[in-house]
Amino acid sequence: MAQPPILSLEGMALQQGGKWLFGGPDNEPLDLHIAPRDRLALIGRNGVGKTTLFRMIDGRIETDAGTRKVKPHAKIVLLEQDPDLSGHATLMDWALDGEHAPQEFEVEAIAGQLGIDMSRETKGASGGEKRRAAIARALAQEPDLLLMDEPTNHLDLGAIDWLEGWLERYKGAFVVISHDRTFLKRLTRATIWLDRGNLRRKEVGFGGYEAWEEQVYAEEARAAEKLDAKLKIEAHWLERGVTARRKRNQGRLEKLWQMRAQRASMISAGGTAKLKLATEEDFKSKSVIVADKITKAYGDRTIIKPFSLRIQRGDRIGIVGANGAGKTTLLKMLTGELEPDSGTVEIAKTLTGVMIDQQRQLLTADKTVRQVLAEGGDWIDVRGVRKHVQGYLKEFLFDPKIVDMRVGVLSGGERSRLLLAREFAKASNLLVLDEPTNDLDLETLDLLQEVIADYEGTVLIVSHDRDFLDRTVTITLGLDGTGKVDVVAGGYEDWQAKRQAPITGKAKVEKAEARPAPPPQPSKPTKLSYKDQRDYELLPARIEELEAAISRGEAILADPDLYTSDPQRFANVSKGIENARSEKEAAEERWLDLAEQVEAL
Repeated sequence: MAQPPILSLEGMALQQGGKWLFGGPDNEPLDLHIAPRDRLALIGRNGVGKTTLFRMIDGRIETDAGTRKVKPHAKIVLLEQDPDLSGHATLMDWALDGEHAPQEFEVEAIAGQLGIDMSRETKGASGGEKRRAAIARALAQEPDLLLMDEPTNHLDLGAIDWLEGWLERYKGAFVVISHDRTFLKRLTRATIWLDRGNLRRKEVGFGGYEAWEEQVYAEEARAAEKLDAKLKIEAHWLERGVTARRKRNQGRLEKLWQMRAQRASMISAGGTAKLKLATEEDFKSKSVIVADKITKAYGDRTIIKPFSLRIQRGDRIGIVGANGAGKTTLLKMLTGELEPDSGTVEIAKTLTGVMIDQQRQLLTADKTVRQVLAEGGDWIDVRGVRKHVQGYLKEFLFDPKIVDMRVGVLSGGERSRLLLAREFAKASNLLVLDEPTNDLDLETLDLLQEVIADYEGTVLIVSHDRDFLDRTVTITLGLDGTGKVDVVAGGYEDWQAKRQAPITGKAKVEKAEARPAPPPQPSKPTKLSYKDQRDYELLPARIEELEAAISRGEAILADPDLYTSDPQRFANVSKGIENARSEKEAAEERWLDLAEQVEAL
């Protein structure tokens, strides 16, 4: 017999900033039922209201309509992404405060397994320490329903593994917001998708979400074909861009596997870092960073044992390991920021780097998006290519209409995406990314994967995001905490396989069988016809002309007296706007089709 739900939200509607986030005249009221053993992934782009929905479930936000029902005596606990620790001297003081304050010994037991000292002062605690303390506090409360907002942010691989194990044994229900695909695939059994003010649910875990999303968009596109074109194009560039991006990334994964196979042939059987090409002269000419027997120690503790590596142009290097294993130390030595205790690091004089660290340089809140990207102008130089700022915003999944909005009104995830857009535009041949996936939604991760795949320079990535590394890097440097650095052709899963078994004989065969088969190679498309090529080149300018014509017409219609003073002109202008919009929509549709063909060439 089915058990009653722990929580039900029925007919919910909420306004924020004068706009309906849920419900209202344009959306269905929000309904949600959470059963006692539900394992739910909550999916949605940054800014659609996922965290707000959590606060509605938790009862912290009073809605404009609807009812919230909670099973008697049920305990709902919210693990926030950025909890407020102010007013508490130590992490333990904070953990023992609140509506469902846990017992101190229970907090200590979990904290010990997570490796966090709860006597640590809150002032000056790192992001990782705060995250571990928040997890200890939440789990020690023994919730019936656990709401987790980006639980793996700032956690190292060991802590993530521990949390996954705890949740697999957990007897309550949970809902999780996360960009960590591996975490979601392992733990969730159903997906709730918050999209354009509506909440959909499907009884499949995150592993089936992307296929479901594309199916929904395809069905909407078919339905829109029968309706007004205006409905079809409203958010078309974004939705189509997301699905097209995923298809293109399948091709990029095939290329990545080929690059890994090539690199594997250059790494000796013992996994050492002596990489060779056909000729030493050719190898040296392509090398951008050469580390020779470098070491590092702090006091009696060895961080990096003698380690050598040649990094070539175009390499994408992932650095993984537990917190404190030496990832940042190794990264700083490879980029010349930190001198090794012994050995040498040679860096090509032509190397020009862009660094994006996990602290994320702050963007000035009172500046506009246009000022951040284009110094207030209409055009931006993107690694030597001139692009219109609104077109560039589309590439980073923004609505171009935000171009004159203040940075301060953007969500945290949107600000992170804007920073990526600004930094990736800079001319460089080296990207250094330290935990780049924190605070990004899944669509932005797809975009980041694409940008890295198409980047012509060298990339160094420190990350705990296992799926992201598996989709991105050609070589993994794995640090186990003893000072030894493993060099593996491939991503995180390849490093794990190397640690678990020697890659020789039978183990090598088993590893090859375990790897999913690469997608079939599509037939090579032919080049664009003369007409298609001209449309591809000229349509962006025509779209801008039509947008300008629409704006002029709307300005004319803004005159409140026009309809009564000159009804014929009012009708003519209205008809002109309608025609311009139809032509613009058709032009955008045509250009998107051609852009996908160009990407496939």
